[in-house]
Amino acid sequence: MLSDISIRNFAVIDDIKISFQDGFSVLTGETGAGKSIIIEAVNLLLGSRASADLVRSGCELAELEAFFDIDMDSQTARMLSDQGSDPSEGLMIRRQIYSSGKSQVFINSKRSTLDLLKQVTQNLAGISSQHAHQGLLKEENHLEILDEFAGTVQLKNEVKDLYLSIVPLKKKIHQLSKTLEENQKDQDLLQFQIDEIGDAKLLENEDELLEKELKILSNAAQIFETVNGTVHEVHDSEGSILERMSSLIYKLEKFSPADERLEKIVQRLSSAMFELQDTADDLRDFSSGIDLDPASLEIKSQRLDLIAKLKRKYGPTLADVFSGYENMVKKISDTDEIKDQIKGFENDIKVLSEQIREKAGILSGLRKKAGRVLSEQAGEQLAGLEMSNAKFEVSFSVQEAKNSEDILTADQCKIGPDGQDRVSFLLSPNPGEVLKPLAKIASGGELSRIVLALKAVLSKNQSLETLIFDEVDAGIGGATSEKVGLKLKELSQKHQVICITHLAQIAKYGGHQFRISKTVHDGRTFTSIVPLTDAQQRVEEIARMIGGKQITDATLEHARELLSQAAS
Repeated sequence: MLSDISIRNFAVIDDIKISFQDGFSVLTGETGAGKSIIIEAVNLLLGSRASADLVRSGCELAELEAFFDIDMDSQTARMLSDQGSDPSEGLMIRRQIYSSGKSQVFINSKRSTLDLLKQVTQNLAGISSQHAHQGLLKEENHLEILDEFAGTVQLKNEVKDLYLSIVPLKKKIHQLSKTLEENQKDQDLLQFQIDEIGDAKLLENEDELLEKELKILSNAAQIFETVNGTVHEVHDSEGSILERMSSLIYKLEKFSPADERLEKIVQRLSSAMFELQDTADDLRDFSSGIDLDPASLEIKSQRLDLIAKLKRKYGPTLADVFSGYENMVKKISDTDEIKDQIKGFENDIKVLSEQIREKAGILSGLRKKAGRVLSEQAGEQLAGLEMSNAKFEVSFSVQEAKNSEDILTADQCKIGPDGQDRVSFLLSPNPGEVLKPLAKIASGGELSRIVLALKAVLSKNQSLETLIFDEVDAGIGGATSEKVGLKLKELSQKHQVICITHLAQIAKYGGHQFRISKTVHDGRTFTSIVPLTDAQQRVEEIARMIGGKQITDATLEHARELLSQAAS
């Protein structure tokens, strides 16, 4: 429960400290005294976002602190243990808000984050304020309230996780399908081009090699004649070059012993003769390999023409033709891969869709069952709040499918991140009136009672230790406010209840009462809070709430009577 709260330099509050106890506590005071500022401070300590505007004028820093006694079996206790804190020592929350706009969070004196603060405090306290009343008018909040009552929040989260897994897969399929469609438009042409290049069976640098071969083939006869003539002159003819060289070497060898220089010359001539012999052999081999068939020239020319055609289409170089071929093959391969990816994603979606349909169906069934119970119990609570003729109903509808990308149930209803249901709270305040959405029918006083009725019903399933009410008395009075006070007293038997109220009929049921007042000193506004621990103080404050500033003996007596009635 909330044990202590300290507020410094916050809005009109200079420095106040409040110690709360278990049971039902009421905060009373004149309008504008700063009661709702305290609720705002509690909101910030529970994790709402801060604004520099809340720092008291002329101050650099606003500081809020709250201490909670923790149930050792609670989720908060487990989270504190996980963070290295001893939950038996309680939970101390501190927030610092700077006029610069910066803020800091401390949990048990350790610097923390706003997200962690929200997680630690989510089951500690719940605040029902004017904002909560207006939130009840929004249908998008009704499903959340119903899931909280039905205990289906975890199942809803599982449905949401499945939904968030399916939607990206559908988007991927859509994107891949567009790419596939574009690729398939050109697929026939691509396959033709791949076949055209592939059938050519091109070789690397084949065009350069063919051009060289064609030069030879174009002059084959002349080359053959010239080469053979050279071989004849060098080797085969009578009196050939080799024959004459051999004769010269023979003559010189006779005199080479006489002079070393001449011997070296003879050796060089011998080497030249052997080299010339090898050359003649090479020429003879070359001659034998010359293609003199006219058809070869035609074949080579046609082959070179084919390569030139392919280079014009896919070139300009043969290397470009090879590169283009590889790119086209890859594009065809990518198309096949895209088909496989789409098929894989479709299989994944099929499996996930079966799971989400099953879970969404179970979720819908549990919601409808809980909706009937909530309608009945809320009606009972409203009857105890002077709305005995009111009829409250949880209405269900389905979401219509709008496009092919929607996830559908077997009945072709749309499944969204929260499941397949749309929920609306309907009310008929008086007999004979048709059920209508709350936004179209509920007055301020009715809204306050509906919020309280729902809070009373939901609190049976909630682990919230502290319930805080602001504006619960909006638009009500007389016997109705009496019933509201009793209902709050009833809630305080299971929860710590803190209520800000302007009505004596509610305040009288408080087990503990605090008076909030405002003073002006040296042009500055100061808010103070005083616990009314003595019976006379309570009588005087109740009397003020009844009669305003003019407190008479009659109002004091009336106040005593109210407190006596509440006590009995």
